Amino acid sequence: MKHWMFQEEHEIFRKAVRRFVDKEISPHIERWEQEGQVPRSLFKRCGELGYLGIKYPEEYGGMGSDFIMETVFVEELMNCGSGGVSASIGGHVGIASTPIWRFGNEEQKRKYLIPSVKGEMVAALGITEPYAGSDVASIQSTAKKQEEYYILNGTKTFITNGANADYVVVAAKTRERPVHENISLFIVETDWEGFSIGKKLQKLGWRGSDTAELFFENVKIPKENLLGKENEGFKYLMENFQWERLTLALSSIALAEKALEEAMKYSKERIQFGKPIRQFQVLRHKMVDMAVDIEKARYITYRAIYNYNKGENVITEATMAKAYAGEMGSRVCDEAVQIHGGNGYMMEFPVQRYWRDARIQAIGGGTTEIMKEILVKQLDI
Repeated sequence: MKHWMFQEEHEIFRKAVRRFVDKEISPHIERWEQEGQVPRSLFKRCGELGYLGIKYPEEYGGMGSDFIMETVFVEELMNCGSGGVSASIGGHVGIASTPIWRFGNEEQKRKYLIPSVKGEMVAALGITEPYAGSDVASIQSTAKKQEEYYILNGTKTFITNGANADYVVVAAKTRERPVHENISLFIVETDWEGFSIGKKLQKLGWRGSDTAELFFENVKIPKENLLGKENEGFKYLMENFQWERLTLALSSIALAEKALEEAMKYSKERIQFGKPIRQFQVLRHKMVDMAVDIEKARYITYRAIYNYNKGENVITEATMAKAYAGEMGSRVCDEAVQIHGGNGYMMEFPVQRYWRDARIQAIGGGTTEIMKEILVKQLDI
């Protein structure tokens, strides 16, 4: 349904993205899911159409639009029905290249952002480590300054686009103390000596995206690849998290909508006891509850995006959106599987993929439990 946040230009753009997704992405989903990644040609194609630079200024090859326009893209991309495909493209444009736009200098934007917008370079964000997930302050990777270089050592895991990235925006400690003021961000090219990729990780869901372990052994980072100011990386990551969490909330909502659509369609076709199962009140009410749950998540998320687009700090609203939408997606997709009965457990029915893809939404980008701890502080409870 149309929402007041979207204007005519947004709806025109939505139709264009939907045509692209229907024609050039959806037909290939099953193959990409089996291959465990999307082809680099998809990044290139998205770049040609301007989809990788929606919010970026025209001087860097972007559309010069805003976060509401990118919201449309995130929603329509997830309509392909694969959370993995959405994660790969979304990870590149939503969380990995964004810090360069926000905190990078002119030279870095010319060298990395412009080719990223064109889809000529693929980006990844390297934060999570084997012993540091939601607790970003506990990362152990270090970058020690030595004359004209920083020497990077450490390990990253669960990195989206990790196997195919041309560069990774890496978080590393540049001093021991004080906590929250000892992390810096670096742009690390993946062909540098000392960089290596571990095993490609096999996942329950998001199978259409490559996810990998990354290793850094005495990687020499030129000082000009420091992103922003030294020791301010934690602050940069927290700022970046707001949009990441909002896009994750959007993805949860779009995925839940796909699941509800499949459940409604199936309930009209499946005959039991001589009639379509949609005629059973318990299932009709179940689908109503699913629809209401989706709308609650949508309202919270859209409100946060609208204010974020105005330049407001929406840490509370974005955290609420991420927490609620992430859990909602799992609930709705689980109910959709239940409505399908035994068929919902069969791989040929797409609802099983929605269910698998939805589960990570309450984990990635900060677990629901961490979101609640953030809200405890924000609400002064």
